[in-house]
Amino acid sequence: MSRLSFEKRRADRPVQVRVSVTGTASVAGAPVLRAPGEDIHDAVLDHLRDLATSHGGPIRATIHDDAAGCLIPLEISPDGTTRMTGEPTRLPAAPGTVQPPRGVFGPPPVMEGAAAEPTPERKPRAASGTVNFRKPKPGSGLKPAPGPAPELVLGPQPAPEAEPEPVPPSRFDAIAEEMLAEVPVGETADGALVWTAALGRVGDAVRDGEVERAAELASRAVAKASGALGPRHPEVLHLRELSAYMAYLTGDPARAFDLSLDLARKRAESGDPSAAYGNVRSAATAWRVVGDAEQALRMGRELIDVWTALASQPGPAASDPRPLESAHTRMTRLTARAAAAEA
Repeated sequence: MSRLSFEKRRADRPVQVRVSVTGTASVAGAPVLRAPGEDIHDAVLDHLRDLATSHGGPIRATIHDDAAGCLIPLEISPDGTTRMTGEPTRLPAAPGTVQPPRGVFGPPPVMEGAAAEPTPERKPRAASGTVNFRKPKPGSGLKPAPGPAPELVLGPQPAPEAEPEPVPPSRFDAIAEEMLAEVPVGETADGALVWTAALGRVGDAVRDGEVERAAELASRAVAKASGALGPRHPEVLHLRELSAYMAYLTGDPARAFDLSLDLARKRAESGDPSAAYGNVRSAATAWRVVGDAEQALRMGRELIDVWTALASQPGPAASDPRPLESAHTRMTRLTARAAAAEA
């Protein structure tokens, strides 16, 4: 098909984009090329921005993201500004596979503790098959299941090599998974009811298509729990992650970024590098959809400062260098774009 006919058709209907689980992508059937270390989602957004520039105005795209398990409708402008034109929907799982736990939310139980409220009525939903496991926090009152007794070995031992720290999911992904879980798990025993009640109300609102109300409910839950438990209580930080994710879903990536990066700092200060890195990855997710080059450059500098400090210490950020390299690659592109805009 000629370029001209493609441009004419694109003005009438969305460009079809597919992102595979193997890290490759195509736009309108054409493969997307990316630089070494570049995130495939960044490469796709740059490709779409170039198409919008050649078209002379915003274009619409439907992102079939097999890696995330969802379908996302977007509008991309020549200046790189990106906005969702509808709610993301979950892609059906292929036969014999388990659908990635992203973007579908289920209702958990009820809130007591900080301030008792009426129990929200649970709404029926299809079983997700998702089991939510979380490593208990020290002092949480939750104990892991006993494992096998260690094997007794006599004689001298050269010590075994330390295995790399497992890379945690972004906190956005973790929150989405918890919304799918049949039994959501709080950060601590004393705050579990606060978390499950808030998640239940927010999940109900999201499932009803009222994402703005869900964001408001999340913010209220943070304020209430902070007053009752203290601003740095683990469950309050947990609720702030929920609030950040809701900001992302409502199309406010700047707020999602600010909340996530602040959480990364707090988690690092409290000695939890795994959770801090999960928050950094959420901040990076929000940062990638900011199209304005100047704003994205300011945010990127702040992100990379926190990220670099975290990667300089032992933990999953240090053992997972490629995403940080991808962030540096995007900063190089943003710098070039901002310079071209000023020329």
